[in-house]
Amino acid sequence: MFETAQKDQPTCNGPVLADVRELPLVAVAGPTGSGKSGLALSIAEEFNGEIVNCDSLQVYRHFDIGTAKLAMEERRAIPHHLIDIVDPDQLFTAGGYARLAREAIADISARGKVPIVAGGTGFYLRALLDGLFEGPSRDQALRNRLAERERKRPGSLHRVLRRLDPEAAGKIHQNDVPKVMRALEVCLLTRRPVSALFREGRDALVGYRTLKLGLLPERETLYQLLDARCAEMFEGGLVEEVKQILALGFAPTLKPFESHGYKQALQLIQGELTRRDAVFYAQRNTRQYAKRQITWFRREPGLVWLKGFGGSPEVHRDARQRITSFLNG
Repeated sequence: MFETAQKDQPTCNGPVLADVRELPLVAVAGPTGSGKSGLALSIAEEFNGEIVNCDSLQVYRHFDIGTAKLAMEERRAIPHHLIDIVDPDQLFTAGGYARLAREAIADISARGKVPIVAGGTGFYLRALLDGLFEGPSRDQALRNRLAERERKRPGSLHRVLRRLDPEAAGKIHQNDVPKVMRALEVCLLTRRPVSALFREGRDALVGYRTLKLGLLPERETLYQLLDARCAEMFEGGLVEEVKQILALGFAPTLKPFESHGYKQALQLIQGELTRRDAVFYAQRNTRQYAKRQITWFRREPGLVWLKGFGGSPEVHRDARQRITSFLNG
């Protein structure tokens, strides 16, 4: 409960921040395939928690196999939030995610449970915890010009961003064209570095103390698992799932189809790749993505690394001890 003002003190319209007890929040991060979902489920069962998705693809309906989305029967009756909440043709941003995630976290906490944020989209986690600045609205004409420039000269947008905002360019991979384009769009529209605007305008999450756990399996073992999982997805109906999504009337140019696995399945359907090549490129791109995720999370302040996969007894024991200490702290 909030402490009320004493009679001999100045009155205020809200709680005194120093008197507000911060609520616990647990985050489980790490590269794709590291076992985040399984560990989050175990934590939720043991510590009376509910899970808030932090994967930018699992928010989309119909995209199931390629996102490794847990089926309802695999969720062990643990409530999962922010999964299957938008159609593939709906615009969904990190800012929108942060708003919905904060609402879900507040609801979970209000019911006396522990919110557990789980997923590998580092930018979403940062948006949730640190907030995002209110940037200018999207300028489609400018975006079209930037997209055409990148099409003609791949990598050119990142080079321009390095000139305009070296700090932002250093944090965005040159192959992540959507983020590079948005950073450039903000720079050009505001005539200021996006990194400076980001520092000024962030609206950080308040009222919570966060324990951030990061899974870090041995690299080669992770890559072997990812290769096997990609192959299993193609064997398990990924191509058929893409055909079903297209049959629902969704365009192949939509953003979710740009993700690893789905892009190659789409190219296979369109006759641009053989099945063998589709699996090969899906595996390669997924490994590269996992590497970028690890690099991102290494820069995440306060993240505690757990060496191994989420299903490892040692990792589970380590996580249990840390969470117990955190909740009792």
